[in-house]
Amino acid sequence: MFHYTIQKRIRIIYYLILLVFIILIIRVLYLEIFASKSLNNLANDLWARNLPILADRGKILDRNGIVLADNITTTSLIVIPSQIKNKEKVARDISKILKTDYINIYSHLTKHTSIERIHPEGRSLSYDIAQKISDLNYDGVYLLKESKRYYPYKDYLSHVLGYVGIDNQGLSGIELEYDEYLKGNDGKIKYFSDGKGQRLNLSEIYEEPISGNNIMLTIDLKIQEIIERELSNVVTKYNPEKALILVMNPNTAEVIAMSSRPNFDSNNYKIYDIETLNRNLPIWATYEPGSTFKIITLASAINEGKVNLFEDHYYDGGSIMVENARIKCWKHGGHGSETFLQVVENSCNPGFVVLGQRLGTKTLYQYLNNFGFGKKTGIDLNGESSGIMFKLENMGPVETATTAFGQGISVTPIQQVTGVSAAINGGNLYKTYIVKSINEGLTNNVIKLNHPTLVRRVIKEESSKLVRYALESVVQNGTGKNAYIENYRVGGKTGTAQKVKDGKYMVGNYIVSFIGFLPADKPEYLIYVAIDNPKGITQYGGTVSAPVAKNVMLSIIDYKGYPKVLTDKTREYTWLDQKYIKLPDVIGLTKEEAKKQLKGFSLEYSGSGEKILAQLPEGNTYIKENSTVKLMLN
Repeated sequence: MFHYTIQKRIRIIYYLILLVFIILIIRVLYLEIFASKSLNNLANDLWARNLPILADRGKILDRNGIVLADNITTTSLIVIPSQIKNKEKVARDISKILKTDYINIYSHLTKHTSIERIHPEGRSLSYDIAQKISDLNYDGVYLLKESKRYYPYKDYLSHVLGYVGIDNQGLSGIELEYDEYLKGNDGKIKYFSDGKGQRLNLSEIYEEPISGNNIMLTIDLKIQEIIERELSNVVTKYNPEKALILVMNPNTAEVIAMSSRPNFDSNNYKIYDIETLNRNLPIWATYEPGSTFKIITLASAINEGKVNLFEDHYYDGGSIMVENARIKCWKHGGHGSETFLQVVENSCNPGFVVLGQRLGTKTLYQYLNNFGFGKKTGIDLNGESSGIMFKLENMGPVETATTAFGQGISVTPIQQVTGVSAAINGGNLYKTYIVKSINEGLTNNVIKLNHPTLVRRVIKEESSKLVRYALESVVQNGTGKNAYIENYRVGGKTGTAQKVKDGKYMVGNYIVSFIGFLPADKPEYLIYVAIDNPKGITQYGGTVSAPVAKNVMLSIIDYKGYPKVLTDKTREYTWLDQKYIKLPDVIGLTKEEAKKQLKGFSLEYSGSGEKILAQLPEGNTYIKENSTVKLMLN
């Protein structure tokens, strides 16, 4: 019995041992055959270390492919603390080269991390400094390629482009708004080390970084350069608190140029205060628009059939009473009897109050909404404001009257430009945009293409045509004379907006503006200029901003090669103005006949014949009085 029990126990132990061996064999087979790949990956994860290689951000270009935001290659310093043997010596030598504190570098070298980036002293190193560190040839000290953002035009378009942080992340403007497209995918160098951080004799693996996508803007750099120059001149001449210029294609709502002062250099954004960096005035600033807003009232009244510009008359006695409020005209004593076309030319506040009254509160309010006021335009930039409008239920007769001539409400420059575009382009309100396309980084193939987006039709084509006619007349005969350009058709409207402080209108401190467009009969460019509190001059939009807008338009005419237009519509000159007169065409006439035609001009001849073969300047254009005319004889 005892012997049987022992044998039984031995048999059980034998089977148990056999079972264990079978389980071990199955386990080994499973690990070798089925789990080897995952175990190998786990082992690699334990041994592997990554040296990061930052991807280049995508470029930002203007509509013609000119690079506005680029990348330059720099070097950054990375250390692997576990591989550094003499940390004191390494820290001492590196701190001397970087000209920084020894304790600071030593603290990096002694951290219990697998990889440590020397930040910020070791970022964006110059070639000379990087070479000195490389010559040390220390274990655990690595120099890696790094991409740094570079803006070749410095402070041009700074608020639009924005800037990036030290880790190449977008922090403002297009850089922030389209960061997910621009940033790309970082690469790495993968190496292998043991548990103590010592490098293993295994081949490194290089994973190439993938550059970000390129962003092409609707901006035209040539026109951007024009407005940057004019804004710099404005700052030099008038020392304003702020100033801005905005150029748009009124037929698509594409932003062609945009800038403001103060601005900043995107390459060195750290030296500027946060207000300067974050306030993109054309989309952020809100203020009472003043008389440039009358364009919206005019367009609404024409479209509703509430006014005939040529036959309806208004007598301006200098003011108008609305309930208990007296609303004055800017001209003491008023303009007397005038057609409503002259009301527009003279920018007569009481006349526009009448237009507002004819429209009525609800209708005027509806048109303001239809033109896009009181809400964001939706431009693809961060920081846009929505402006401030009365609620309909809070608009009484006085609020309706003041709104009609641009007082009591608050709008942004981008809203004004977008709304006026609809008034002059045939009546269509488009969504404003500044990014034309997103392109693949290497091939530049288009990934996404933006098109003009119609929001709604606001007024009829016939109404828009009358608005254009009236605004061209403002420049020829009215307050916009300082924007008149001989031989070209230009339209526009001046504005002089009061500023509010502590609930009261300020005295002698205005935002003066001008909104103009060309060609007047078929607008292709809309220009808005606003200058806040210019010093040393009478503050009117017609005297300060209109000449600036004229300079912008003249430069666009030259850049785009607009031909001269033969027209009999000329501005009315005062004794202060340089007078232009029409030059006759004398080609084909005899020398004596030409003399009679060209009285009042100085003549220069070339050749010895009697018949005129050519003349300079060309005939049937307006030139300065007493100019010299060159005549070529046969």
